[in-house]
Amino acid sequence: MQALHKLLLLHVLTYLGRNALGAKIINGVKVQEDSMLFMASLQTTDGHMCGGSLIRDNFVLTAAHCDDDNDDDRLVRVVLGTHNLRKTGTVRTIVQRCKHPDYQNDTNDIMLLKLSQSVSVGGTIQRIRLPPPNMNLQPNQLCHVAGWGETEAGRGVDDLRVVGVSVVDQDVCRRQWDEIPANVICAGGYRTLKGVCFADSGGPLVCNGVTAGVASYIGGECWDKRFPNVYTDVSKFRPWIDQILKENGC
Repeated sequence: MQALHKLLLLHVLTYLGRNALGAKIINGVKVQEDSMLFMASLQTTDGHMCGGSLIRDNFVLTAAHCDDDNDDDRLVRVVLGTHNLRKTGTVRTIVQRCKHPDYQNDTNDIMLLKLSQSVSVGGTIQRIRLPPPNMNLQPNQLCHVAGWGETEAGRGVDDLRVVGVSVVDQDVCRRQWDEIPANVICAGGYRTLKGVCFADSGGPLVCNGVTAGVASYIGGECWDKRFPNVYTDVSKFRPWIDQILKENGC
């Protein structure tokens, strides 16, 4: 959106997956081994780039901007079944990248990745449920977001970390950002030191046990309390998602 492109100059609007030193969950804690088993690490040839969530045995949900046309930053594999990126986990290559047809910069920032082979669900790998169509979250509702990497500036970790974030009222979010795209959820960041940062893109905002949002962008530095973190509202894209899953691809 043009307004957000102007904000880029004013507030250093930064996609969570771009120019990353590693994934960062601000003020999070280490995820228990038997929890959040749907989390996926989306990787380039150089390692972790973005997060994602397993919604079918052969499909991962993430953000469209995570897939870069630049060969050096192109996603090539998905790692599931481990919270520690030093361990191999279950690796699948990516055979289809299904970006939303109306994706453009900040808007409709959602993508499905089809895996080369289905994964065996159970044990260390589980799916996460999709939200019902047009689900409405309430302001101040507590959700969780997870990702790999830094817990503070310059200090990276390999273990998956999670933090609780509260949903921010849309009017407040719009006022802080001046304008936001349609079909988004705002949560975390605003007036707190809890939220997502670079390379947490695509990771799920988990509310009521479903993948309610997909991490899309932040404002300024990750510790800037002025701007809510912005997530694509998955519930608004259910017809598109369901069609791809039904046809087993795009």
